[in-house]
Amino acid sequence: MKKTALITGGSRGIGFGIASALAREGWNLIINGVRPEEAVQEPLGQLREHGVEVTYAQGDIGSNEGRAAILEVVHKTVGRALNLLVNNAGVAPKVRADLLETSEESYDRVLDTNLKGAFFLTQAIARDMVATRKEDPQFEAAIVNITSISATVVSINRGEYCIAKAGFAMLSQLFAARLGAEGIPVYEVRPGVIKTDMTAAVTEKYDKLIAEGLCVQPRWGYPEDIGKAVASLARGDFPFSTGQVIMVDGGLTIPRL
Repeated sequence: MKKTALITGGSRGIGFGIASALAREGWNLIINGVRPEEAVQEPLGQLREHGVEVTYAQGDIGSNEGRAAILEVVHKTVGRALNLLVNNAGVAPKVRADLLETSEESYDRVLDTNLKGAFFLTQAIARDMVATRKEDPQFEAAIVNITSISATVVSINRGEYCIAKAGFAMLSQLFAARLGAEGIPVYEVRPGVIKTDMTAAVTEKYDKLIAEGLCVQPRWGYPEDIGKAVASLARGDFPFSTGQVIMVDGGLTIPRL
């Protein structure tokens, strides 16, 4: 029986890179996004070309109703627990505002999606994973959280994003500690500067910084870089490493003189 993974925000950017890597390894997929299904037929079709089942679950993880809609699709699709949850969905601030000008509206929007939504979706799916493993100890399950170097690297013009990612890193530690005895590993993958639609508006800025030595490896990261890391974790290549942070940042966060 093929394993099934839910990837939030899986129809574009880093999420699609992860979905593609898992599809190549034979995983059936549930792809979550906020766009209508008819708007994501192209990426879903590309994933199906790998010979796997791909189901779409529309819903905003930042809302209770959105999470309920996602979980309904999950339960209809797998009948029991997922083998893998990849918490990837996230939003950037609509406006990169100075820390002294950050609005409460922007703060709530970013935190609801990037942190609150991930917490309560993980909680619900982890409950199913725990219950299923009690019935069948051979059932394999894992959780991978996609955070960001912004969990520790300060950007004062998008403070709400940094706060959300720092909280998300702690979420990973908390669930790793809670689920360790249940045999469910939890990992954090922490990307650096990745070329996606989220970074499109700051391409020129980062082109210059990378050329000036921002990263040890002098290039942008790509969604497939994240996909390869998640696929390795999903295979179980790191069975005794729950709670660990996998850096995929080209060496950006290495302290250098």
